Amino acid sequence: MSNPIRLRDLIRQIRSAKTAAEERAVVQKECAYIRDAFRDEDNTWRCRNVAKLLYVSLLGYPAHFGQLECLKLIASARFTDKRIGYLGAMLLLDERQDIHVLITNSLKNDLNHSNQYIAGLALCALGSICSPEMSRDLGGEVEKLMKSSNPFLKKKAVLCAVRIIRKVPEQFDVFQNSIRSLLSEKNHGVLLTAIALIIEMCQQNSQALQIFRKLVPNLVRILKNLIMSGYSPEHDVSGISDPFLQVQLLRLMRILGRNDLEASETMNDILAQVSTNTENSKNVGNAILYETVLTIMDIKSESGLRVLAVNILGRFLLNNDKNIRYVALNTLLRVVHADHSAVQRHRATIVECLKDADVSIKRRAMELCFALINSNNIRTMINEMITFLATCEPEFRADCTSNMFLAMERFSPSKRWHVDQMIRVLTTAGNSVRDDIVSSLISIISSTSELHGYTAQQLYKIIRNDITQQPLVQVASWTLGEFGDLFVSGQYQHPDDNEHVQASEDEIVGVLEKILNWSICTVVTREYAINALMKLSTRFPSCSDRIQSVMTVYACNMNLELQTRAVEYTSLFTKHNPIRPSIVERMPVLVSNAASNTANEETSYEPEESPSFNGQNHSVQSTNPSEHVDDLFKMLDETPQTNGRTDSNTHSNILDLLNSGSPQVSSSSNPLEDILFGDDLSKNESMNGSNSTIPSMKVIDKNGLLIVFQFEKQDSILVIHLHATNSTSIPLKNFTFKAAVPKTFNLELLPPNSTTIPANNSGDVRQIIKISNPNKDKLRMRIKLSYSSNDFQVNDEAELNTFPEQCYT
Repeated sequence: MSNPIRLRDLIRQIRSAKTAAEERAVVQKECAYIRDAFRDEDNTWRCRNVAKLLYVSLLGYPAHFGQLECLKLIASARFTDKRIGYLGAMLLLDERQDIHVLITNSLKNDLNHSNQYIAGLALCALGSICSPEMSRDLGGEVEKLMKSSNPFLKKKAVLCAVRIIRKVPEQFDVFQNSIRSLLSEKNHGVLLTAIALIIEMCQQNSQALQIFRKLVPNLVRILKNLIMSGYSPEHDVSGISDPFLQVQLLRLMRILGRNDLEASETMNDILAQVSTNTENSKNVGNAILYETVLTIMDIKSESGLRVLAVNILGRFLLNNDKNIRYVALNTLLRVVHADHSAVQRHRATIVECLKDADVSIKRRAMELCFALINSNNIRTMINEMITFLATCEPEFRADCTSNMFLAMERFSPSKRWHVDQMIRVLTTAGNSVRDDIVSSLISIISSTSELHGYTAQQLYKIIRNDITQQPLVQVASWTLGEFGDLFVSGQYQHPDDNEHVQASEDEIVGVLEKILNWSICTVVTREYAINALMKLSTRFPSCSDRIQSVMTVYACNMNLELQTRAVEYTSLFTKHNPIRPSIVERMPVLVSNAASNTANEETSYEPEESPSFNGQNHSVQSTNPSEHVDDLFKMLDETPQTNGRTDSNTHSNILDLLNSGSPQVSSSSNPLEDILFGDDLSKNESMNGSNSTIPSMKVIDKNGLLIVFQFEKQDSILVIHLHATNSTSIPLKNFTFKAAVPKTFNLELLPPNSTTIPANNSGDVRQIIKISNPNKDKLRMRIKLSYSSNDFQVNDEAELNTFPEQCYT
């Protein structure tokens, strides 16, 4: 066979190809020649042909036919052949292919070879492609090389051991005795690899963690020698002695000191020295300081050392390098729960980062600002965040608005301030507001009776001239529908209100008509408006005929939802006028079905001290839930109290109104809700299609977490299929769901399929609840759930009283 072209000539030909087709032609021609050479057992040029094949493989072309040739090169006695053979094995083989088992014997021979470079090749290949079987077969050979006097072989053997431990953690026993001697090595390369091996062992084996904690004084001594040693040209990087080894030492100390007071105390002094003696004018020093901060905040360090660590991050925030500022913000967000007061000292600098042009820095600064909000700075911080909301990019507004609402819900100094600020937020955010904020604000307004008229007046002042901001208009429509009569009468005029505005009944109805008739408004906003008009039909008797005319017109509307509501409301004016006042009477105080910020008075729950605000909602928790189980069941056994007239006759009349035939049971078990809020609940039933005839039920829809119950009957057992999804960009971890039912029920809660709810609705957590109900009682349930979002713990609880009737019949 003729002399093949050299590798450099092949590279030159491929690079000179002007089109992809020309390149393929060159590669296919050369691959055909290489196949023929392999078939003819051409030993002379096998090494060159395999080298060319590896280059072709790197370009993405198939090269699997060269695998056996790599094994032949490995078996060769020549170093140059072995070098290409092992390189080919690392590129073309992996542990999933059976052929790589054939290399085991060659590896064993080469690991014991007298030539250090051949043994080094074998260690590199083993560390790259070893399987659990190869790890067990060759672990002893690697351990022998770890004891070699040759640093070149020793560091390669230690790195190979890292791969073996990763594949087979129980091999820890093989390498355990060699570790202590490695830490006394003078060669920094061996030290670096030894620390990497210890880190891997600690992460894979809890027994190793306990054993290596005894070596903390050795690690402290090594780190102290590094920072106290003079100039060493061999290890100096920008004036710092071996920063790579320092960083690895700090990482290992962080692992060993976590949750261990004795080990942490041993590290305190050296960490303080590193923090104060490391030069921070260059990135090398900043890298060491960053690792030092993480170590200080992760171990049980002294309070003064934690303040020092946070101050280092504060200096990072003043750096001109955007990457360093981002790292500082990201780290502060991780450690703010550990030392809240120390981070507060840098609040002004963090707020200044909101003005940064870089969106990544801006987002981290926004999240950190919300984490710093407390009862002392709530007024100042909300003003800062509203200023930010007015100028930030649209993608920030939804998160910013939600977090502001949660912060005010937790720390607001007064109800009036809370309502005023939320109106400011809605006015500033425009249409970038999530639906849950609208419903939550309505709930707050409903529960603050002394501000009903004042809130209606403030909202009317805004929407009389501008109805473009849909969420604000929705809140205003609901408020005017409920409390517009209080505003008109002036009996709730607040003494501190500087701009007194008075409106007539016709003016309020006119604004709501304007909203209803403006085609650009969303359907949801127009639904709020038509409901509000129906409410005012009894509160403003002089406008009753006008409102009835509106309903008559909309009974022919092209939108099915608006048409259905208008037809039902028209029937209330005509066929069922006597019961119209009782149907559209003022709503009782709204309490969210998902969670409540106040404990139920019938339970003996006491508030638990909550951590600083972290961007999530927190409900009141029991200090010891086990002490209140009996009270919980007692509460569920009692008849729930209502604030409105909900007698059986009224319900019958409503059912007769909606259905001329036999009554149909709605998913809410409350026909009044269906009249006033439409088919929102029935829409949710079809979200997660179920084969059961029982409609599904939305349980939680808050802060991106959606929990839906789907039901099926199995003989006398009600089986509830819980589906939990997460629409946020952060996975929700450590998810737990607990439930309690009255004593007349038997409940079995099966374990969930996972404890992590993936982000962006990319998956769900499923759990099965089985309930037996021998007495056919109405089902009631108290639930409690917890999860962590971005390392912050969130707790919620709710009482569920609106199960579909088919669940207990």
